[in-house]
Amino acid sequence: MNVSIVGATGYGGLELIRLLKNHPNMKIASLHTSSKFDRKISENHTHLLHEDFVLEEVNPEKIADKSDIVFLATPSGVSAELVSAFSQVNVKVIDLSGDLRLKTPGEYEKWYKKTAAPQKIIDSAVYGLSEWNAQQIKEANIIANPGCYPTATLLGLAPLFIEGLATEDVIIDAKSGVSGAGKSPSEMTHFSDMNENFKIYKVHEHQHIPEIEQQLSTWSQNMQPITFTTHLVPMTRGIMATMYVKVNKRISTQELYDLYQTSYNSHPFVRIQRSGQFPVTKQVYGSNFCDIGMAYDERTGKVTIVSVIDNLVKGAAGQAIQNANIMMGLDETAGLSTIPIYP
Repeated sequence: MNVSIVGATGYGGLELIRLLKNHPNMKIASLHTSSKFDRKISENHTHLLHEDFVLEEVNPEKIADKSDIVFLATPSGVSAELVSAFSQVNVKVIDLSGDLRLKTPGEYEKWYKKTAAPQKIIDSAVYGLSEWNAQQIKEANIIANPGCYPTATLLGLAPLFIEGLATEDVIIDAKSGVSGAGKSPSEMTHFSDMNENFKIYKVHEHQHIPEIEQQLSTWSQNMQPITFTTHLVPMTRGIMATMYVKVNKRISTQELYDLYQTSYNSHPFVRIQRSGQFPVTKQVYGSNFCDIGMAYDERTGKVTIVSVIDNLVKGAAGQAIQNANIMMGLDETAGLSTIPIYP
């Protein structure tokens, strides 16, 4: 089947190109951008010198004529406008931005400070947390691909919440490589300021807070607001989310391990660390894996969960392709069976 990528020159779009080139069932039909079209993509991205893709303007009708799926790897605020056009033509949409994730009217404007997509479009979009929403994804025409922080966080928290073990006291301490800030340069990501530095940012204001709370509330009727902090680490890729959750009964680390193993036994991209061990970002680098470790603290009655992903793969392009595979009835792992890069 044919696919198109809108926003092909951003980090998410470039990662989609890398992964889709090795997909056995999908072929890239076209690449699109709102600027620098009619030029080979390799002119600005020399790692693609062997490719002859020419960037094209964004025309939903022409894209629908040549593709079965369109990936929107565009900044927030852009997809909100595009999805309405694509919904009028015969093509499935997977949106990697945050424009379709928040269901409650007014939430998107509050957290993203931009105009929301039409509510009808938002309501029709399925939240693409692959491991937990597969049935809805199979029946969807529009997927709201989860954010990078929510992916690591929700996969780490899901078993506790679904089993009814978690209480309302949830603290999430998350760190990301600088590519998570996007491709556009800024003072925050300037090398001389970021190198050998460690920054907290968007304290109590990060746009992924309502996304995480929205999904947790589907698993727990007693869900309360979370404490969520984000940091930039001077590395290119990777997310580590460390979560502290008060539980309502004593549970051994071995019992936790057994719970997580059972929860993710049929999900090929979630790997559970051996009891008492914790993952590092390097072990998922360049891959679609989410690795999770956990332990129970008898003194505090809290569980510590550590979840790591590559923010550009499982946190963006990889999960988007995983969702496309599920949507189209393909092997969930198609095009994604890449061993992490090491060292």
